[in-house]
Amino acid sequence: MNIDELRWFLTVADTEHVTAAASDLYLSQPTLSRALARLEREVGTPLFDRDGRRLRLNQYGQILREHTARALAEVDTARQRIDALTDPDTGLVRLSFLHSFGAWLVPDLLRGYRAQAPGVRFALFQDVAEVIAASLREGRTDLALTSPRPDGDDLAWHPVHRERLCLAVPPDHRLATRRRVALAAVADEPFIMLRADTGLRGITDRLCRAAGFDPAVALDSSDLQTMRALVGAGLGIAVVPEPHLGDEPNGPVYLPLTDPGAERTIGLCWVAQRPLPAPVAAFRDHVSTLAG
Repeated sequence: MNIDELRWFLTVADTEHVTAAASDLYLSQPTLSRALARLEREVGTPLFDRDGRRLRLNQYGQILREHTARALAEVDTARQRIDALTDPDTGLVRLSFLHSFGAWLVPDLLRGYRAQAPGVRFALFQDVAEVIAASLREGRTDLALTSPRPDGDDLAWHPVHRERLCLAVPPDHRLATRRRVALAAVADEPFIMLRADTGLRGITDRLCRAAGFDPAVALDSSDLQTMRALVGAGLGIAVVPEPHLGDEPNGPVYLPLTDPGAERTIGLCWVAQRPLPAPVAAFRDHVSTLAG
């Protein structure tokens, strides 16, 4: 079996869609479809149940996924041990991060590092915290910027940045002229929230419970940019990190929260017992040094 095609198989298993997987892998859809067909011929059975354009792993595909993930992790460990003996100023760093970090934190970190190590290449991946942690464990990425700290002792963690949390309100909101606010002041108002599997959602739920109420969720969103736009349109309020990019046209007003613990910690994490390639270890050390 071809190692690249096995990696492609894992991506299709995650996305459940050939077109989406091909886009993530920078492949043409026919190329990916032919690779899947070859793999199914080698295995001797279909690996997916097809529902229109959606592909779901069947029992055979689930078995192959389980063993493939472990096998590729071992292959990657061998590669990393070899790479660890090579020049840290060249090579590849596979970095995953939450979507909201792509507009400020990641560019800031990469700009400084690329200036001192221009020969290092970066492959960047964005997703939710749960998928990011799984990608690290399966060896599909080397490092991750995420929040909050993932569960499990197998992942090492170094805090990088603390973000103050704010209450985003529409410009004409009754509290918009305040300098700061406590969550208890908006206990009866409709909230716009991230999905339940995100770290910020968990922090928001915890802060609201500590303030004595369960938030009334009017809308669920999949990203912070959309949340901010919905608040700016007057559709609710939201707990969000303090903005990093200045004023937003028709955007919300941001009021720092006075509630204890109204912050989120961003950290860099990696698999603790897995040897890191020299360029990956060098970038990790660079980020850790900047963070202090």
